[in-house]
Amino acid sequence: MRLNYFAKRLSTLGRWMVMTLICLVAVTFVWQGGFSVSSTALAAPLTNLVAAADVGDQVQDKVSEDASRAKNFIRDTADRVEQTANKNARRVDQATDDGNFLERRAKQDRSRIEKRAEEDAARTEKAVDNTKNVIEQAVDNIKDVFDN
Repeated sequence: MRLNYFAKRLSTLGRWMVMTLICLVAVTFVWQGGFSVSSTALAAPLTNLVAAADVGDQVQDKVSEDASRAKNFIRDTADRVEQTANKNARRVDQATDDGNFLERRAKQDRSRIEKRAEEDAARTEKAVDNTKNVIEQAVDNIKDVFDN
């Protein structure tokens, strides 16, 4: 039996209403679970604040450690790019003895590659520092809120 136009629309509307109800119930359960009051936090607030301060210090230490690792990786990558550019320029220099166009071009490319590698490394290291500073400031702000 085929549904007529009205029955199809009613069926579609029913499905949308059921899906909306299911989503609403799921959001309600998540909302209630995320904002439920912990009786432990009410019984001993000082302990939780000390733990929050320790967690904040751990986060800041981890951010500093990861930032230094990232900067070392960036510097190593820039050094490898420069070494590769120098190796390629030496190969061209060994292949040509008279200082022709190819040799001059290889030296110019090497200089340009080294310059861009340094610029990119500096820009990326600055971005890592900025990100680290933002995270540390956010942790400090959160710790200040819990201290007051």
